[in-house]
Formats: sequence, C-alpha cells, structure tokens
Amino acid sequence: KLKMAAGMKEAVTVYQSLKKEFYRKNANLNVCAQHLCKLKIALTGLSFLPSTQTTPTLQEFVLARDVLEIGAQMSIMKRDIPAFERYMSQLKCYYLDYTEDVPESAYKQELLGLNLLCLLAQNRVAEFHTELERLSTNDILNNVYIRHPIAIEQYLMEGNYNKLFLAKGNVPAESYNYFIDILLGTIRDEIATCIEKSYPRISYTEARRMLYFESENELDQYSKNRDWELGAGKYFCFNITKQNEETDLVATAELAQQVIKYAKELEMII
Repeated sequence: KLKMAAGMKEAVTVYQSLKKEFYRKNANLNVCAQHLCKLKIALTGLSFLPSTQTTPTLQEFVLARDVLEIGAQMSIMKRDIPAFERYMSQLKCYYLDYTEDVPESAYKQELLGLNLLCLLAQNRVAEFHTELERLSTNDILNNVYIRHPIAIEQYLMEGNYNKLFLAKGNVPAESYNYFIDILLGTIRDEIATCIEKSYPRISYTEARRMLYFESENELDQYSKNRDWELGAGKYFCFNITKQNEETDLVATAELAQQVIKYAKELEMII
C-alpha cells in the first residue's frame, strides 16, 4: 500500500506537469510526450480500472482517464490515427462502462464525437453505427459533438457534398477539422475521377466549382498532383477514349481470370 501511495503521488506530480504544458498556448508536444510516457508506465503500477480483485480509488480512476484523454488529443495534434484509436479503445471503458459514482469528464462528448468522425473518415460506416448504438438517446439528439458526425454521415448517404464542404466551417471543436479534411479529400478525389471519366474537357472555373476549391492556388496544386494540363482557353482536357480502353482491358482481364477459376473448380468437381 505504501508503495502504491508513493507511486500515486509521483504520478500526480508528473500529471500536473503534463497538464500545465499541454493546455498552454503553443504547447511543446515533445515535452508532453515525455511526460505521457512516464505516466503510462506509472499507471501500470496502480489499480486504475475496476476488477474482481481490486477497486481503484476515485483519484486513481480520474487520473488514468484524464491521462488517456490528453493522449487521445495529442494523437490528433500529431496526426496519428492508430494512436488515437488505441487511446479511444481504453477511454470507452471509462466513458461507457463505469459512469456511476464518477464525475463526467468535460472532454467525454468531444472525444466520442471525434471517434465517430474518425470512423467515417475511413469509410467504416458499419462500425460508426455500432458505436452510435452505445450512446444515449439524449446525446444523439441533443449533444453538439455527437450530432455533428451524425449530420456528416447523413450528408454522405444523401450525396449532399455541398453541405459536407460547408460543414468544415461549422465544426464544434478545432480537432474535428483533421478528420473533416481527410473526408473532404476523399470526396474530392472521387469527384475528380468522375470528371476525368465523364468529360472530354472542362473549364478551369467549372472544375474549381465542382471540386469546391476556394482559391485558384488550391486548384492549381491539386491539378498538378493529378497531372491535369491546362490547355487553350483555360480548359482541362482528358483522353476519355484511352481511359475507357484501359478500363475495358482491366475488366476483360478480370473476367477471363474468373472464367478460368470457375473452369478449374468445375474440373475438380467432375
């Protein structure tokens, strides 16, 4: 017990340093990462989750949850999705399974909403709905952090891309912009692919409108990355015939492989 008490005191001291650094303006993420690493090691020596053998104190429980929250927020700032998902898998235990006798975190709804948006950004719609089912009806209907990803998913299902791009200027927290940018980038690529396959040429102005670019510099960089060349009269031109021929060749090759596979399986049966 004395050892655990000493470990708790040390963990609280490191946590105070982490909290002070992380929540200040222009926080040094390298320093925060060092503190976070020490805390994760320290927490393994404490009973910070309820179990059949031990019952943690409220202080241990809240400390562990707050440390994991900072880790999740840092992951977004460092653009590290796998790390964010690891922290959220642990945090959901605190948020959804142990809610009695524990004060609710101020960051709970924001992080749960971020988790939903993370799933949408990776097109993991089935998992999105599974996570949504674990939330309360009140949060789904009334909480701004939860309603935002729900609205985004609805826009996606409707194909209402205009509202999706407008949603970037109406996020409930700055951290949401990271996943919104990923989602909008994916949608923009899909629109660009459709343009290449559907139009022999398209005007610069129309391409900018269809791709939802606010400035010409954004379109210039994007078109350069996709190897679009701007021709006379400020038109992007595409060789649709060549693209269709290549698509047909791929489709024919895949069909031939399927037929050969079926023939071999039929021969084995006979």
